Amino acid sequence: MSESLTWRCISGCGSCCRLDPGERNEALAALSPEQQEQYLAMVGPDGWCLHFDTGSSQCRIYDERPAFCRVENLGVLFDVPEAERNAFAIACCRQQIRCEHGGRGMVMRRFEQAIRQPPDAAG
Repeated sequence: MSESLTWRCISGCGSCCRLDPGERNEALAALSPEQQEQYLAMVGPDGWCLHFDTGSSQCRIYDERPAFCRVENLGVLFDVPEAERNAFAIACCRQQIRCEHGGRGMVMRRFEQAIRQPPDAAG
């Protein structure tokens, strides 16, 4: 029996807040022209989102963040079939976490633990 994984965001990660267009061309290409403009306006000089607090690794506008900042919406943006969207979100997070925090770091371990929790064990 294969292990069932359920995507979920973990606090203190922020990997998806690294918006550097040089590293995220595929993300920019998936956005509408209006979304691209908003995305680019959010990129700070260091490549991180202007709304990301690097000290706390928290988004300052989390509840009001744009739709393209919501990992659960990535499957729609990239036209991924609905049945594959959970796995796609997990793969996206793994890639970003690996780039920002390393593949064997604490953030990756916490993410791997979180996605292995039963779907009703959110929190």
